[in-house]
Amino acid sequence: MAAKSAALKGADLTVAQYAALFALADHPGMPGAALARVCLVTPQAMAAVLKHLEERGLVVRTVHPWHQKMLETRLTEAGTETLRRADEQAVRIERRIADEFTPQERDALRSLLSRCVAAIQRD
Repeated sequence: MAAKSAALKGADLTVAQYAALFALADHPGMPGAALARVCLVTPQAMAAVLKHLEERGLVVRTVHPWHQKMLETRLTEAGTETLRRADEQAVRIERRIADEFTPQERDALRSLLSRCVAAIQRD
């Protein structure tokens, strides 16, 4: 995790901020509570992450058209560009990790991690 944190510093992002931008790229308009669940942080922590990202102009939050108490969050152009730059660095780290394993070991690791995720999501 320290290597990924260091890689993300070039984009001036924390791992939590990167995770939020990454999730929003796939799920535009996701509300903060759902984003917190996806990123495995508390809603309070996600609120702080989103506030910081919004202050930097990387996301914009707007009132949901039907649920007036819910805020939708979307990437701005600057957020998309920041995510692209950060992702390049993160992918380099992930490739270094992947290169340490054979294809069979990567498959086994993927399977084991999937079981871990399934166990966490059962609660």
